[in-house]
Amino acid sequence: MVSSISFDDLTLDCIMQSAAAVRDAAFGINQTWSPKVFIPLTHLCRDLCHYCTFSRPRPGQRAYMSPEDVLDVARAGAAAGCTEALFTLGDKPELRFAQARRELAEFGYVTTLDYLEAMCQLVISQTGLIPHVNAGVMEAKDIARLRAVSASQGLMLETVANRLGDKGGPHYRSPDKVPAKRLATIRAAGELKVPFTTGILIGIGETRAERIEALLAIQDLHAEFGHIAEVIIQNFRAKPGTPMSGAVEPDMDDLLWTIAAARLTLPPDISVQAPPNLADAIFPRLMDAGINDWGGISPVTPDHVNPECPWPAVEKLFAATEAAGRRLVARLPVYPGWAGAEWQDAAILPLLAANSDAEGYARADAWSPGLPLPAQPEPARGMSSPHIARLIDRAQSGDSLNEDEIVALFAARSSDVEHVCAGADALRRTTRGDEISFVVNRNINYTNICAYACGFCAFSKGRGADSLRGRPYDLDLSEVTRRAHEAVARGGTEVCMQGGIHPAYTGDTYLQLLRAVKSAEPGLHIHAFSPLEVRHGADTLGLSLEDYLTRLKEAGLDSLPGTAAEILDDDVRDVICPDKLNTAEWLETVEAAHRVGLKTTATIMFGHVDTPRHWARHLIRVRDLQARTGGITEFVPLPFVPMEAPMTLRGIARRGPTFREVRLMHAVARLALHPHITSIQTSWVKLGREGVAACLNGGANDIGGTLMDESISRAAGAAHGQEMPPCEMEELICGLDRQPRQRTTLYEDVDDLTRTRGHHAVPLTPVVLTPPKKIKQKEMIDVE
Repeated sequence: MVSSISFDDLTLDCIMQSAAAVRDAAFGINQTWSPKVFIPLTHLCRDLCHYCTFSRPRPGQRAYMSPEDVLDVARAGAAAGCTEALFTLGDKPELRFAQARRELAEFGYVTTLDYLEAMCQLVISQTGLIPHVNAGVMEAKDIARLRAVSASQGLMLETVANRLGDKGGPHYRSPDKVPAKRLATIRAAGELKVPFTTGILIGIGETRAERIEALLAIQDLHAEFGHIAEVIIQNFRAKPGTPMSGAVEPDMDDLLWTIAAARLTLPPDISVQAPPNLADAIFPRLMDAGINDWGGISPVTPDHVNPECPWPAVEKLFAATEAAGRRLVARLPVYPGWAGAEWQDAAILPLLAANSDAEGYARADAWSPGLPLPAQPEPARGMSSPHIARLIDRAQSGDSLNEDEIVALFAARSSDVEHVCAGADALRRTTRGDEISFVVNRNINYTNICAYACGFCAFSKGRGADSLRGRPYDLDLSEVTRRAHEAVARGGTEVCMQGGIHPAYTGDTYLQLLRAVKSAEPGLHIHAFSPLEVRHGADTLGLSLEDYLTRLKEAGLDSLPGTAAEILDDDVRDVICPDKLNTAEWLETVEAAHRVGLKTTATIMFGHVDTPRHWARHLIRVRDLQARTGGITEFVPLPFVPMEAPMTLRGIARRGPTFREVRLMHAVARLALHPHITSIQTSWVKLGREGVAACLNGGANDIGGTLMDESISRAAGAAHGQEMPPCEMEELICGLDRQPRQRTTLYEDVDDLTRTRGHHAVPLTPVVLTPPKKIKQKEMIDVE
């Protein structure tokens, strides 16, 4: 930030270049906008601003939109992909207009703010749009009640020049335009932790020094409360029929100077916005002065404040932004830094979670993992950003990317996404060739009873889990061995055995499972037990990890799934699985397995309350572990399936990763883990055939197992089935012009006889879900 004095001796080009540099340092190349519907709840206002056509009585028209009118507009916006419902209205019209008082009484309300509060709640409940309210000068009690039905609020400061309210000035007879009143409202919002939009209106008679004074007043309030999310630099446009219809409008140079001065005056965390529709065809120049946000733009409604100036089409906005070397990113009504519990009412947080991506911007799609993938838009074309191109080159050369560099790859947007995926796929081709491997295996989840209460899990049954899918079960060993026999008969080379942490299980339980399967099928590879199960078994027997893992190996364990990793960052684990093993314990357990000669996989379960920085830390911890031990066979991204997950139902989690984030996870994993882990697997259970095809063309080389019995993702709401037979695997792979390869768990070849059995497998016999013992006993008592 610099003072106004330092602007005097600088050319406009110099100021603009400095402002753009400050903007780039704070916001990178993201240029945000908010997809919105404009809901002018009332056009009446008690103020008489000399430049305004918004707040004028309209003979023969109602003073307020009806609830039905509000919903019609909101629903049209929701159908068009908007996330913001912008409520704009005049100040306290009921104090001036009898018509306003009559209509409010008809609706059952006393004040305009009463009605606004109700309409915000109506829009939320009926459409899921997120309100932003521009309700004028308000007292703290009104700001507080609107906080419960909106994500952010706004009030243009406009100016701090009191003289503009004198007779003949633009604010004459406008009691709500007194600067002190407007500053008091902005202050009250800060005291109440309300994310706030404000700004200045230029060209209404103020001087440049007064503009800077207004910006400094905003800066001071932000320094005290930290609540100013954006500042709008709005240029006056003369409107016919107003007292200022003949006034001279500020020219483009004056607007650019003010934008640049604002960017250099305000703290770097405040976004600077200028409406593109008020700059006509030369609106792209606004970016040169340092704006990072275009504001709200509607595909449905006009700009009711400036109806003579239509918003540019989003396609035009996109093209202009890309031409400037920036990336157009849709945001929510509230910026990412103000979307957390500190700033939001508990009723608003689930709305934000449901509509946001991992960086806190607006979701780019309505898809969730586990659901069919809709048709995807054409890939964005264009050059890669220089920084992204350098990171891809370094990763392909084997350099270890640091946390910030991995975060930058995850932040790729538009054409940069395509370059990251293409770079990862080129590295895949170099390291793994054109083969796509898979294993014929069977999942055996031996119990869904679990003492833990992980927020993402809809599979486990425990206290408070009765509403989740499925009844509790605890398989008899005879059912486990029956499934193992059937797996071998159907060409399986592996059983993957995992289950809930049954409170009655001990380390001996897991040993018994291994011995039973090995006795039944000695040649079958047993891939079993998460690090959590291993620790549980060791603890119940009072053994060290290495001693217990050695016993498991001697009993027939061949390798371990690297599940229960979720996100290897305890800030996330404290939210999604607070009673589960922590990051250090997971790493300790997997490393101990490697020391005793057991290979493992490594997973990441992403797309809930995590961020790209958490993903980067996870990848680095896995990479460092592999560099020490070399014991990880593959890395497996597991997108969070949200539909039935408890933390989704409680409104805590996002709706899984976006498809862009899914693609980037596989691609960035390929780049960031190179050269330590060279096999990247993609999950057909989570993504379906179209989803895995995209990931296989973006860095992945393995499609995992045929599974035979998939139950965990299905319990969370996934709809991609419980088995993908070898013939379907091969059909998918050949459709990508790649070579299928059936492998073993440890990536060895499979003999022809086994492969033939897999291709001619008979249908599965229905499974038996053995009820837990106490349930069996209760049923016997009931029968008696």
